[in-house]
Amino acid sequence: MSVILFDGGLTVKIFYDETDSEYEDAVCIQMIEDCPEDEKVLKFDETNLYITPDQACLLILALQRAMDNYRDTCQEP
Repeated sequence: MSVILFDGGLTVKIFYDETDSEYEDAVCIQMIEDCPEDEKVLKFDETNLYITPDQACLLILALQRAMDNYRDTCQEP
């Protein structure tokens, strides 16, 4: 799954990396920046973060809680 952020300047892809299936941390969060150098938020054009399934679940939970808090205090997106 891909999510486009910052008006297309940052693409975040999240996937299970089958080539790293022998490792526990085979869930990949790939961030690709395609924007002018002075607008970059990352040091490199592409960064890969590998996390475990448990860490992925915690990120899902944290995002869900943030959305719940948003919905409790603001209008629906």
